Amino acid sequence: MPIDFTHLYAAFADEMLATESRKSLLTNQDFSWDGTCTVKVYTFTTGIMNDYGRSKTEGNWSRYGEVLGLDASTETLTLSRDRSFTFAIDKLDEDETKRQMQAASALARQLREVVMPEVDAWVYAQMCACAGNKPAAKAITAGNIYGELIKGSNALDNAEAPDAGRVLLITPDTYLLMKQAKDIVMETDVGADMRLRGVISNLDGMTVIRVPAIRVPEDFGFLIAHPVATVAPTKLADYKIHQDPPGISRGLVEGRVNYDAFVLGNKATALYYQEVQ
Repeated sequence: MPIDFTHLYAAFADEMLATESRKSLLTNQDFSWDGTCTVKVYTFTTGIMNDYGRSKTEGNWSRYGEVLGLDASTETLTLSRDRSFTFAIDKLDEDETKRQMQAASALARQLREVVMPEVDAWVYAQMCACAGNKPAAKAITAGNIYGELIKGSNALDNAEAPDAGRVLLITPDTYLLMKQAKDIVMETDVGADMRLRGVISNLDGMTVIRVPAIRVPEDFGFLIAHPVATVAPTKLADYKIHQDPPGISRGLVEGRVNYDAFVLGNKATALYYQEVQ
């Protein structure tokens, strides 16, 4: 008869690798959705400049020019992402995996490997789709990447986006091209606190952040962003562990997250998105 050998399982879980969220460096939390799912943001027009009529005596009574009113419009920002998950941890499953399958660790794993990547991917997709500067898709190589990055930085300059706080979002593939480009010299002397937040270097006054390709749109080349352009609220992040609820022996995990991302119309030009062919 064949021998049924004993198996020993180590009290260790081979966890999936997951990158921490970087979106806080590219977005802002300028508005509050407390008590509502919709925020309206005013947009105002401005007055035109005239030649002062110092000796003007006819026509319009004002020497400052024709008196015009200012118009006001609104942007409506309504949260559209209301997502949830649930799963159970059986008491015997917990015991027979040497307590490696526990509700608390399972919840942490869900947040790290599922929730956070989904939120990031949604935010980056909205920023790319609504970018005010979006040149035609092109091939990016080690030979031309520096020129393309400088074009993006120049576009933000012409749009009068703030100089301080600009962020360059790239994937590992783009980063590889940057390291091969002879014209690019990146400042890698980054503080430990910033490295923990995902900053890998600085280039042309921009903070460089690298994220996995799975979290950005297909054909993503790079995105230059100033946080002033994008509001990325998380109104609700509610996670619960119920011990021995009716019908379940041990733990029931439930989670709900209500979030979204909005690019403000007047600030969309503070985003430059380059697709690749």
